[in-house]
Amino acid sequence: MAHNESVGPTVRTRGRRLWRPEGHAVKSNVGTAGTRGFTLIELLIVVVIIGILASIAIPKFINTKEKSYVAQMKSDLRNLATAEEAYFYDSTKYTSSLVALNNFTPSTGVTLTVTAAPGGWNAVASHSQTPRRCYLYAGTGPPIPPATVEGRIVCQ
Repeated sequence: MAHNESVGPTVRTRGRRLWRPEGHAVKSNVGTAGTRGFTLIELLIVVVIIGILASIAIPKFINTKEKSYVAQMKSDLRNLATAEEAYFYDSTKYTSSLVALNNFTPSTGVTLTVTAAPGGWNAVASHSQTPRRCYLYAGTGPPIPPATVEGRIVCQ
């Protein structure tokens, strides 16, 4: 390749600006006033697209939060069942007291209501951020609708 092929015109510098041999300064389109910006229509189209994407994403995000609250309640009910069975093996009875269950504490925002009966117990879990409730019963304790199968957690 020859020396001046496809290289373009020779550019010289004076201070911080570039100059062509004809004496005109080389203009840069980056960061200078007078460059072409976005039109109002282009900006409106971008805003509409972002609005459409947000309208799709926000309900999915809310549903994901709801699922996490229900998962917390289910986890607390499983842990409660383990604590109740451990208490039963030590005392040969079930208890309604969370303090008696080795100071069992539910997750933040979860409230457990336990009712013990001779030979069994039932519990309701609720969360402060959702209207849903989860139910569980075990042993010969009274089933608590909608939990009608022993040991199976049901949420509504």
